[in-house]
Amino acid sequence: MNTAALILVVDDNATNLKLVADVLEFEGCRIITAADAEVAQTIIARTPPDLILMDIALPGMDGLTLTRLLKADPKTQHIRVVALTAFAMKGDDNKAVAAGCEGYITKPIDTRKFPAQVAAFLANLPAKSVEKI
Repeated sequence: MNTAALILVVDDNATNLKLVADVLEFEGCRIITAADAEVAQTIIARTPPDLILMDIALPGMDGLTLTRLLKADPKTQHIRVVALTAFAMKGDDNKAVAAGCEGYITKPIDTRKFPAQVAAFLANLPAKSVEKI
């Protein structure tokens, strides 16, 4: 895994946020966290990450709306965004990709597989856009 990578994890569930951050920090990644889209916007403006793991269902602005805003802005459109959500309904993967996400990982995460999934997105390698983990 690219341990120099800066990853922003956006999730309103404190338990999920801590688990994802802990797993990736254990792998050597630098992690920033945000509990909602508005805080994430502030962080992104101040310290643009290499990758954003974005929950779709957030209070206030949802994750797909924030992703669309990021992809529409020349300053942030290069940032890779991966949907990280408990939503696993048919068509959700298409909605995430249409909003600008490079992929889709469902929760709960499998802590044994998750680092490799994130590493694949960091390396910009082909990764399954929808994978139940």
